[in-house]
This record gives sequence, C-alpha cells and structure tokens, in this order.
Amino acid sequence: MNLFFNVRKRIISCIDKLAASEAIPHGLALDNIAVEPPRDAAHGDVATNAAMVLAKPAAMAPRDLAEKLGRLLEEFDEVESADIAGPGFINIHLRLPFWHQCLGDILDLKNRFGESTIGEGKKVNIEYVSANPTGPLHIGHARGAVFGDVLASLLTKAGYDVTREYYINDAGAQVDALARSAFLRYREVLGYEIGQIEEGLYPGAYLKPVGQILAKKYKEKFENSSESEWLAPVRNVAIDEMMKLIRSDLAKLGVEPDIFTSERALVDSGEVVACLNDLDSRGLIYEGVLDPPKGKKLDEWEPRPQTLFKAVEFGDDIDRALKKFDGTWTYFAGDIAYHRDKFNRGFSYQIDVWGADHGGYIKRVQSAVKAVTDNQATLDVKICQLVKLLDNGKPIKMSKRSGNFVTLRALVDEVGKDIVRFIMLTRKNDAPLDFDLSSVTAQSRDNPVWYVQYAHARCNSLSRMIARQMPGLDITYSSLKASKFELLTEKSEIDLIKLMAGWPRLIEASAIAKEPHRIAFYLNDLASAFHSLWTQGKESPSLRFMIEDEPELTRARVALVCALQMVIASGLELLGIKPLEEMR
Repeated sequence: MNLFFNVRKRIISCIDKLAASEAIPHGLALDNIAVEPPRDAAHGDVATNAAMVLAKPAAMAPRDLAEKLGRLLEEFDEVESADIAGPGFINIHLRLPFWHQCLGDILDLKNRFGESTIGEGKKVNIEYVSANPTGPLHIGHARGAVFGDVLASLLTKAGYDVTREYYINDAGAQVDALARSAFLRYREVLGYEIGQIEEGLYPGAYLKPVGQILAKKYKEKFENSSESEWLAPVRNVAIDEMMKLIRSDLAKLGVEPDIFTSERALVDSGEVVACLNDLDSRGLIYEGVLDPPKGKKLDEWEPRPQTLFKAVEFGDDIDRALKKFDGTWTYFAGDIAYHRDKFNRGFSYQIDVWGADHGGYIKRVQSAVKAVTDNQATLDVKICQLVKLLDNGKPIKMSKRSGNFVTLRALVDEVGKDIVRFIMLTRKNDAPLDFDLSSVTAQSRDNPVWYVQYAHARCNSLSRMIARQMPGLDITYSSLKASKFELLTEKSEIDLIKLMAGWPRLIEASAIAKEPHRIAFYLNDLASAFHSLWTQGKESPSLRFMIEDEPELTRARVALVCALQMVIASGLELLGIKPLEEMR
C-alpha cells in the first residue's frame, strides 16, 4: 500500500477525464509525473508536478491545467483540498479518515506492510565482501558485508529475486603468499625455528592452527621438499581453512551468502580462456603498447607490448592489460570471465559491493560486462568507504600484513551483532564512517540503535502497563483492529500515522537508489516521533496513551502503538536486527 502510488492513480484518472471531455489532448506522456511529499509538510500531504509536466504538450498554462486537475481531485472523498502553488504544483491535503484507514491497513498487513512488486521478480546477483581468503575478516569488511546483506533484503522486499554471492579470490599471487606463510607455521609445528617472517607474507597468529592441521595431515612429508612439491597442497588446505574462518565470521554477523564461487575453479575449468577467446574472435583483444600512466615520468616508464582488451570501445578511459609481463593472467582477466559466468547463470542485472580502494576499477569491469554480454547485462558497483575504528575518540590502526588488526569477530563479541549492523548503516555507503567502541553501547539518544530499540521496547511496555492498570480492557489483536480510529485526532498522533504510512514509499525509493542506510535513518525518525509523543503525554494527561476513564480512546491509542511496533520491527528485521521486547 504505497499511498503516493494510489494518489498518482487518482491523478491519472483525472487526466483521463479531462482527455475524455476533450479539455486536453489524448495520449499525453505520463511517465514524468511525480507524486511525493511536499518539501514543507505545512503545504499538504502530497504534491504533484502533473500540471507542469503536461502543460506544454496540452498547449495550456500550467496553473490553468492545475486548476482543472485540482477541481477533479477534490471530488474524491479522501481529498480535503488541492491547492495550487508556484508555477503549477498541486498540494493535496488528505482527510483524517484516510489516515485512519492507513492505520487499519498497517494492522491488517502486519510485517507485509511495505512489501512491493516494483522489482517484478527480476533476477539480481549481489556480490559482496569477497575478501581475499588470507585471514579473518576485519572491521573494514564488516561494512561491505552489512551493506550488501541489507541491500539484498531490501531488494527482496521490493519484489526482486535476489541471490547473495561471495567470490573467492583464490587464484592470484596473494594465495601463494598465504601458502608460504602457512608452510612456515607447518615447519614451526615440526620444531623448526622460523625466525622473523619476511616482508610480503602473513605473520598473523591465526595461521598457527593451519600449521597444526598441515602437520597432522602431512606429518613430515614436506619437511625437506621443494616449493613446487608442497605449494599446491598447502595452498588448498590454507584456503579451505581460511574460508571456514570467513564463513564463521560472516555467520557471526548474521551474513550467509547463497553462493560461493571460486576464481580458481573458473580458471581450472577453462572459463577464463574460453571467455578471452570469445573476445579475441570478435576483434576485441590485440597486442599493443599503452601510454605511460598519468604522472609517471618517462624515464620511469618502460613501454612493452601487452595483450590488451579494447575497453575504450565500451566506455573505459584506456584499454586494459589481460596478461602480466610473466605471461600469467591479470586479475582483470579473471574478473571478466567471472562476470560473464554470472550472466550465463541468468543474471543480467549484477551489483558488486567493493571497498574504497577499488574505485578506479569500476569503469574497466563495467566495460568488460558490456563486451562479454553484448550490452545485455548491467553492472552496478557500490563502493563502501573506509571505517575508522576508534576507542574514546582515538584511532585504532589495522594491518592484515602486520597481523595487527581488529577482527570482525572480536568486534561482534565486544558490542554485539545488532549494534555492528545498525552502526554500519548510519552513513551512506560512499561516505567515511567512524565506529567508536566507547559510544556505540551508550544508552542515550546519541546512540541510534539504542534509541530505536528503546522505542520498540517502550511499545511493548505499554501492553504490560495496560494489563496491570486496566485489566478489563481487551487489547487483543482482533480488538485493536476494530478500534475506533476516528478518536485519534491529535496532530502528533496523525503525524505519526503519516510517517508510518510513508514506509512503503521509503522501501521502494531506497531499493531504486540502492541506499539501505535510508532504512536506519527512517527508523530513527520514527523512534523520535514516538518518544516525543510519549513525552507529551507526561506533560499533558489528555495525550497519554492510557486514560483509565476513556477505554475506547485508550484502545485506539494502543492500536496506534501496536502499528508503530510492527513498522519498527519490520525495519529492524530488514536490517537483520532482532527487535528487543525490553531493555536491560
């Protein structure tokens, strides 16, 4: 039930009436007609640009057309007035019974309130996290994990058919470095002194258990072997153990991808070669020499022939290398094959969630997706900016190479999954985010997750209070649905209903913009409106939710709070957060 969509249908019906009466031409384009909240709530409940959009093709002055539309709109029972503003905007005020009906709709639909069909079942693949399998996840990975996971839930609620995917980068040089690091730990278990771990390897203690597993599995088999003998088996064991660790870390955060796809499997199956052969057969690969990178001095640049993809033809700034100087494939070559593989699996709409350091990689992969799918697939890339971990305002430095970093697991153990998930959505994904360990558990309005959870728990406390002080009042769900909503006339009550009624539109707008942080912002606004109403009741007895000598008004207000609790719970669950029944 998107009230803005329903009002738009009313406006379209008025346009059809005007066309039928030949007041305006038939067949006018309606796609650009917008129906949305006015910038100033005092101007009305809904505003539309319909008259301004249609005026020119209708050969009318915008205000004249707005007057005609406004008169027709006022014939609908739910419309109190349709006022003309500025050059031809129409500001629509809706009557109280309309908002009372909205409240009833929320109670009827429960957690289905806000569901949408705008996605029309379209298949979407969202690939997120995809950290190199070289160690446990850290706080930086947490942001992309939460963003991608909530975006997937948001698109599902908006009617898309979503698949969550994790891409295992297990075919590059970094996993060879992992294998060499694990081999050192293997030798350590066998009793060798490994000394200081050389630059470029992973010194973290998290690899010690991998060394023990290797020693148990292979005993002294690789003790004196050459690297060519032990590299592959050690690498396989190390990757498997790191992926177990990563899966466990993600589960700790409440993230469970539907699919894990291996880069090495794509390489071994011949998919990379097949993909590049296809591009080559279409004349999109050639041997050439790239210009030196911008800012690079010519004496620091050695021009060499390279195998290049014609990325410029598909929107990139320069053509891109597919092979390294040693003859091995670049990461880009594997990424081309991977995205083609997703397309071949039925995903013409793909979303990748990347870290802040991958911004310069977007155009080349988007160009490749266009090329390998003949422009049939769309790749949307969302960048998650850095998370600055603080403790009492002081930064905590992280480095996987040095082994000195705060793991995602440690963060969740410290503050809890729900807090991590909510805080990661308190900023838009492309804006930096501060995560202060000392403030995220504070019980104050400045802590948004506590503030929202407190609103949900407060809703629940009202039922307990009614049961104690008005035990004869029936506040079962069926009774609340039959409440006399017309008794709710206070402006603050109606404003709260209006805010709740905007939930379906927020879901659709957030899904279209791919901005799940809007859900967290909305929940904060909803909690603020409720807490304010609760405070008003303390100051003015007539505004209290429970008035013992007015049982019908009390029941109607409990119904309002019940609906609010449903919307808050729906929003929290969309964020992957468990709504709390009481605060402790």
